[in-house]
Amino acid sequence: MAVFFDDIGFHARVRPAKKAICDLSTKRSWTYLETDEVVSRTVTVLKASGVVAGERVVVLAKNCAEFIFIHFACARIGAMFVPLNWRLAKPELEYLIKNADPALVVGDECLVENNLDGITLASWRDQVEAAPLFKTVRPDADKPSLILYTSGTTGRPKGVLLSENNIATTTENFVVLGHVSNSSVFLCDSPMFHVIGLIVNVRPALHMGGEVLISNGFKAQQTLTRIAKPDLAISHYFCVPQMALAIRKLPEYKPEQLSGLTGIFTGGGPHSPAHINAWLNDGIMAIDGYGMSEAGTISGMPLDGDLVRRHAGAVGITPPGVEISISDLNGNEVGQGEAGEVHVKGANVFSGYWRNADAVADAFTKSGWFKTGDIGRIDSDGFLWLLGRSKDMYISGGENVYPAEIEGALAGNPSIAECAVVQQSDEQWGEVGHLFVVPSLDSCLTSENIVSELNTCLARYKIPKHVSFIDKLPRNSAGKVRKIILRELLEGAKND
Repeated sequence: MAVFFDDIGFHARVRPAKKAICDLSTKRSWTYLETDEVVSRTVTVLKASGVVAGERVVVLAKNCAEFIFIHFACARIGAMFVPLNWRLAKPELEYLIKNADPALVVGDECLVENNLDGITLASWRDQVEAAPLFKTVRPDADKPSLILYTSGTTGRPKGVLLSENNIATTTENFVVLGHVSNSSVFLCDSPMFHVIGLIVNVRPALHMGGEVLISNGFKAQQTLTRIAKPDLAISHYFCVPQMALAIRKLPEYKPEQLSGLTGIFTGGGPHSPAHINAWLNDGIMAIDGYGMSEAGTISGMPLDGDLVRRHAGAVGITPPGVEISISDLNGNEVGQGEAGEVHVKGANVFSGYWRNADAVADAFTKSGWFKTGDIGRIDSDGFLWLLGRSKDMYISGGENVYPAEIEGALAGNPSIAECAVVQQSDEQWGEVGHLFVVPSLDSCLTSENIVSELNTCLARYKIPKHVSFIDKLPRNSAGKVRKIILRELLEGAKND
């Protein structure tokens, strides 16, 4: 008889009474034994619903324990878990559901609000509670168990295929970098449709026998209150830099409230050296890192205040098993300290994009390196520094935003002759969009009109925060918009 234990199943046998998961919004909690049994019952319900190996299961919901249960259950039977971004507009969600072609859709009020078909979480929970346990055999850990959708430069999302082996490598990388143990407690209020929320905030704790506290959304005051509670004993908090800054800006913030943290871990966007040093001055470790859906944790800063100060602004060093290379446009490695595109190899790197072979071919070099599209350099101590992105994508509040998608949404507006979006630095969100618009002749177009139109078809975080009207877009001899000129216009206006 074959025997298989994943992280939850293993700890259910070696520490069955240890607390594993607490859903703070519903005040439900589970030990490792109870978690293992819920996952087993979830397998029963999935199989009864027609889910078999290779099928997709979509979840559209705010953070809840079911994300963990369904993902582990999918992995046990070789199916693929597909969490969707509930911030998206209805047309965007409909596209993703059609693309994923799921055997099952489960969701909370987001399903109702968008008039989408699926099983409600309330009904799902009832089915799972009444289901018998299901004994599973060992699945193929090299087959995808997760699809994370990430937008492409054309504006069409791509489904990143991650296997349990990919996820396990990211898990082990963060365990090493983040000093995770069986006494670690993670607070997760980053969205669980994101690699930060679903993987980095969950898997390291469960791998080591620690605990995951699930919040259904970030509220700075609520998060600060929870971290400060001795009875919750939160040791790890991973978020985007904008979330960390929002906590620091609270009038009631006091450093001693966070003294129980191993550190505040940030990723998903640039974290300024000034803000990093401010945390250190308060006696709190601020640990920046680098990762993405396609490769999970790539690098991270050490838990050493002196090293962090000396390299504030860097995104750390790579853990064992991950290779990075800095290469020029021809794919040749550059010298130490020189800038180039960051390429990655390792068991953490994804296997492909869902039903998108062309995108896969474009994503890798001939020698098998994944091309991140980020520009970086490695200093003499081996620390990686990110300098920018080779394409136009920018990160607003931890979410990737692609100008082509916004520009495409306005392409059919008869009042707009042409438009272009560039990123602009922002204190609250890190980066936001600045839309330059050339109105059509005799147009009465206003910025309010434009924002109103975009709100009907795009997620709110994609909506540009600034709109400028100009006579024409700067173009090169080939007719391509010179966005560097638009960025220079913004810099000039800022310095005036």
